[in-house]
Amino acid sequence: MSKALKKTKQNFFSKLFKSISSKSVVDDQVLDSIEEALVSADVGVDTTIKIIDKLEEVVKERRYNSVEEVYEFLREAIVQIIESHDAKHAQTSSSPAKVTMVVGINGVGKTTSIAKMANYFKNQGKKVILGAADTFRAAAVDQLTVWSERLDVPIVKQQMGADPSSVTFDTVQAAISREVDMAIIDTAGRLHNKVNLMKELTKMKKSIHKADPDIEVDVILVLDGSTGQNALIQAKQFIDTTEVDGLIITKLDGTAKGGVVLGIMDQLNIPVRFIGTGEQVGDFEIFDPEKFVNTFFEEERD
Repeated sequence: MSKALKKTKQNFFSKLFKSISSKSVVDDQVLDSIEEALVSADVGVDTTIKIIDKLEEVVKERRYNSVEEVYEFLREAIVQIIESHDAKHAQTSSSPAKVTMVVGINGVGKTTSIAKMANYFKNQGKKVILGAADTFRAAAVDQLTVWSERLDVPIVKQQMGADPSSVTFDTVQAAISREVDMAIIDTAGRLHNKVNLMKELTKMKKSIHKADPDIEVDVILVLDGSTGQNALIQAKQFIDTTEVDGLIITKLDGTAKGGVVLGIMDQLNIPVRFIGTGEQVGDFEIFDPEKFVNTFFEEERD
């Protein structure tokens, strides 16, 4: 996680250090500088205002002896914001749902995230099967097939243009008959027609419960962290369209906008389950909010 946040931390602390290194009290000028640094890291205006308000409460006109101390005040303020959402982020990812439907627009790293998730749980000793239900794009099925071969994980697929619900049904039946621990199902990556997307996902869910009325199903949305606030806007659009149980944030290693994760945690009512921390299939980890904040403040300051 530290490596993934490197660019964000460098951007954040370089702006912050120059502004507050000569100060001995958290005054309006320091608060303005912290606000600017948070917004530049794409934390978002609403969340930044909350953090600044909390920081004012934490500081209460306290003087500080070093830049490190004001960083600690800021870290405390952010942790308080996160703790207020603890109930929303308490769900663990160590015991996945039997069926996970993965949604997200094309280009966010959805298929690669499915492969990373499959690899993660396989390494945890769980039996995994993939379902290639994004049948509108041939490359999606081919890409997932390549990953299934690399990871030695079985895949269920049909021909191009097949009914996604049919692929979903077959995948769940295969998961049941083979007694696997979880099925991860790819879905069409588009959002230009919300009504059709909602109908399609609803139909796919019905096909899952047709195979097993009591089976547990999660819908996981993949977001590209490098797009900053656009990722938050995209998440809100999906949430307006369909029920989302958790998030995967990708591509944090290539951006200075990693602060968007704080905004997502604060603004949405669903947990960040995983983050992608690099390009390799193993660069994937369960998201720990407190670890994220602590890592955010680990950057060495010369």
